[in-house]
Amino acid sequence: MAMIPKDPYMLLSYVNTQLRDFYSSPEELCLALGLAQKELEEKLRAVDYHYSRERNQFV
Repeated sequence: MAMIPKDPYMLLSYVNTQLRDFYSSPEELCLALGLAQKELEEKLRAVDYHYSRERNQFV
């Protein structure tokens, strides 16, 4: 499992950078890094960020 930031805003930055540079979707990112997609999305939703498929980032 990847070491990811615990702070939700640092997590947001990390995830969006990974999506921009390496992965075409949160599904692909979570699979590659061994993350639970539902948990990741819940953490970001808690700070009012949701995935935009058109932008391939959490906004």
